[in-house]
Amino acid sequence: MDLNLREIRAFVTVAQTGSFTRAADKLNVSQPALTVQIRRLEETVGARLFDRNSRAVALTSVGRELLPVLQKSLADMQRVLDDARALGDGSRGTVRIACLPSFAAGRLPALIRDFRHDAPQATFEIRDVVASMVNQLVRAGEFDLGVTGGEVADPELEVLHHAEDRLIVVCPRSHPLAQKRRITAPDLAEYPLVLTAAGTSVRAIVDEAFAEAGRAPELACEPTYMMTAVAMVRAGLGITILPGSAPEIRAEPELIGRPINDRRFVRPIALIKKRARTLPPVALSFAEALTAALAEREPKPRH
Repeated sequence: MDLNLREIRAFVTVAQTGSFTRAADKLNVSQPALTVQIRRLEETVGARLFDRNSRAVALTSVGRELLPVLQKSLADMQRVLDDARALGDGSRGTVRIACLPSFAAGRLPALIRDFRHDAPQATFEIRDVVASMVNQLVRAGEFDLGVTGGEVADPELEVLHHAEDRLIVVCPRSHPLAQKRRITAPDLAEYPLVLTAAGTSVRAIVDEAFAEAGRAPELACEPTYMMTAVAMVRAGLGITILPGSAPEIRAEPELIGRPINDRRFVRPIALIKKRARTLPPVALSFAEALTAALAEREPKPRH
């Protein structure tokens, strides 16, 4: 017969209170039921644990030896149960999320901060990568959630929420486009462009938009990261096209972000998970917070 958690708790409570009556009240069980639990534990141990008379209950020598061991066991088991409940209710655990660098540097930090206010024991594993890699990591099951760009056609991925990110042109405040009321694809094609490299979700949208407009833009540079593109614009190498939510724009006071008056310059955003995969409760809770955030209106570019 194995040791039983209920019997261990009964033994420790009787030992601490020195009374079967008080222990039964504390455990919210009848005294006969408590007596049965203690008897079963004594049978398992193979020794008497309490000396009892009409006025008092005292631990036997075996009971005194066993008490600290079972107290520690009880505390350890209670800790495991508490941890399991926390994992089950989403207040503890690790959220593994792969996401676009613009989202990781923009909205994600505040979302994590707010989420941890209600679930302080939640931890996060984050991979900020281009959209194709986001999809690959989620498809492989290495990450529970993904915030990706572009249309999601992979049958192995389930879209939890659709959103969009309007692209904007970023240029110096003295640039002619900064003064223009309406900016179109032909306007953009008149100037050297610093565009993120092929394979990024932004580049795919921009290339398709120019192709549909029948324009072939002049490429000055093709960096991988938005921060590099902004630095090149600051250096006077050209103008760039970035998501309106990109934080890199707001960090450059000498540059300005202007909306592009063309619906083709819109990047679809999707919150994804692997199809038929059950999310850990903490990841499911964070997915709900992400959905609410993506449903909000994206911040306007700074003028």
